[in-house]
Amino acid sequence: MFAGQGATFAQERGALTVTVEALAEREWPETVLAGGWLKPWHEAISAAEISGLRITDVFVDVGSVVTKGQALAQLADDTVRADLRKEEALLATAKADLAKAEANAERARKMKDSGVLSDEKIIEYLSAEQTAMASVQSAQALVESQKIKLSQTTIVAVDDGLITSRSAQLGAVVTSGTELFRLVRQQRVEWQAEVSARYRPLIEEGMTATIEGPRGQQLRGTVRLVAPTVSTDTGRTLVYVSLSADSRAPIGFYASGRIKLGIAPALTVPETALVVRDGINYVFTMDAEERVRRIRVETGRRNDGEVEIISGLTRSAMVVRTGGAFLSDGALVRVEGEAR
Repeated sequence: MFAGQGATFAQERGALTVTVEALAEREWPETVLAGGWLKPWHEAISAAEISGLRITDVFVDVGSVVTKGQALAQLADDTVRADLRKEEALLATAKADLAKAEANAERARKMKDSGVLSDEKIIEYLSAEQTAMASVQSAQALVESQKIKLSQTTIVAVDDGLITSRSAQLGAVVTSGTELFRLVRQQRVEWQAEVSARYRPLIEEGMTATIEGPRGQQLRGTVRLVAPTVSTDTGRTLVYVSLSADSRAPIGFYASGRIKLGIAPALTVPETALVVRDGINYVFTMDAEERVRRIRVETGRRNDGEVEIISGLTRSAMVVRTGGAFLSDGALVRVEGEAR
């Protein structure tokens, strides 16, 4: 009978004593090796919306964690406030003119059939009322416009996130559209992994991934999106893997990892059974006459000291557990212990 736990070798009666065992059947997770960059999930820009104003205060810097609507910088607002007061004064004047026009129009309506006022005068008063109402509406619009400009003198965060870039400098005069801050929305970072196109049909949203961080830490993520296209240059496709906000993954680093496809059966042998010669993997099997044969094999997944055999062996093969480097093809051996 064949089986064994561990392996020993001893020279006895011209034959080496070895431990052999059968291939094991395991249920292992099937994974895809991938590599890619750690990048922001989405970026957001806080920019100047008005021109010609000077930056008077900067409240945050690169690395600051901000919330939506938080003040990031302040522009000089003296001229904007002065313009606002001017427009409010014009609005007050327009309202006074409207009140006078409404009073005249009301008297004209009451006297319409009395003959005291001519039809021409009545029409004049009613038209003046309409004009005054339009003037008030126009003045109100101008006041609202100035209030919007005043609010734009405070540069705010457009979303929760982490500031990654700051171009706002104290004393600088901004122009409309000038980028002042850039942030990673909600501090979410993703791994943009490249995989071979042949794996694309197997990868789905929601699958888990394990990434080796730049400092050796293990990061876990979830597949958010599989790119709909394949690069004609590399034959690879992008898989977007979302990382949790608390992972604190550094942006801009290249990382490798694995995407878990599912559970698949595997025929395995101990890693110690492998003999590597000239870059080729071999194992030694033993036949009924207790002679070993060197067999070339193709390997796959590795897990907990075992390696998957993809091709080269049958399920019934008995494999020398350790010490293959001391054996030669066709050598006579002795078996230690019971085979399993």
